[in-house]
Amino acid sequence: MKDRFKDKVVIVTGASSGIGEAIARKFAKLNCRVVLAARSVERMSKIAGEINLSGGTAIFIRTDVSIEEDCRNLIEKTISSFGRIDILVNNAGISMRAGFPAVELSVLKRLMDVNFWGTVYCTKYALPWLLDAKGSLIGITSVAGFHGLPGRTGYSASKFAVHGFLETIRIENLKKGLHVMIIAPGFTRSEIRKHALLADGSEQGESPRNEAGMNTPEYVAKWVVKGIILKKRNKLLTWEARFTALFQRILPTVVDWAYYKEMSREPDSPVK
Repeated sequence: MKDRFKDKVVIVTGASSGIGEAIARKFAKLNCRVVLAARSVERMSKIAGEINLSGGTAIFIRTDVSIEEDCRNLIEKTISSFGRIDILVNNAGISMRAGFPAVELSVLKRLMDVNFWGTVYCTKYALPWLLDAKGSLIGITSVAGFHGLPGRTGYSASKFAVHGFLETIRIENLKKGLHVMIIAPGFTRSEIRKHALLADGSEQGESPRNEAGMNTPEYVAKWVVKGIILKKRNKLLTWEARFTALFQRILPTVVDWAYYKEMSREPDSPVK
């Protein structure tokens, strides 16, 4: 597998922690040249330094994916450094936890700016290079992009938007050799719930869930690589997500009630 990925240039957004960090480290171990993109320079510097010390190749570029010019700069600096782009992993994202009547609209806008527009901006500027390489365009999404989740209106809306966007990019480029994969990790041990936005836009601070039994970021990273090898189009990593995708077509009301009950059991749940 190292030979298969040797010297491929991979951009990973949201690479300063969690799933993004694990994906960056996984590709570095496969002899890829990895570009880390996130807002935290300090954390990216540490990760890239460790990769380079272990014999890999990594650079980092400070990027706020909600800013178009940052995304353009990310792509331009990647090309300046390596001359090509083979894989773009759109992983940067934020979540929320609030009922719609209480949530400030600025929170929903922030979710769309990061989750949806971040994917659009990076894809827009990377696409010519991905087409030239007949590469892979990856979106790290969620079961929330297959079925709405209560208390997560902005999150679900942004993930549905990402799904529609990436599916359309896939169809538009059917004859051009571009691989597009949407991967839904399910609940994963990461910092996304700690940084989830509440109704007033402040961060939640602590996860409302017991994360001990959740998938690890490394597990998700393994499946990103596997999905690229197998040219997967959609990959749902949990049975919960697979059942959701299946039963929403035949028993949608049952799925609605299942998620209502699941989310209402969270401590201080916004779902009553």
